[in-house]
Amino acid sequence: MIVNLIKGPQVNMNEYYGSVDVRDVADAHIQAFEIPSANGRYCLAGTILPYSDVLKIVHQLYPNLHLPEKCDDGNNSLLQFDVSKEKAKTLGINFTSLEVTLKDTIENLKEKGFLTI
Repeated sequence: MIVNLIKGPQVNMNEYYGSVDVRDVADAHIQAFEIPSANGRYCLAGTILPYSDVLKIVHQLYPNLHLPEKCDDGNNSLLQFDVSKEKAKTLGINFTSLEVTLKDTIENLKEKGFLTI
């Protein structure tokens, strides 16, 4: 997903990007197993932003990175949405910021050879 966002085809800048750090997901699984009162489903969403804002964050983290123009004038009628974090907070989850998630993901993709920037 991140590789496609940086190098891939055009995206609709008005679409929204929901993200949760995989480390937060792993932590939530452990906490849900270990906390006796935990039950039911937990919807985990750390951040929900338009793609245009995500690209701005990537540009702030990597100012020398040439981000291709991703200007698809697709459906502009998409509504912003949010996901409540209240139930996840009962597990003691403190969501990792999108900035940290993006930086760590991009650095890992570089180390593994999936991205050359």
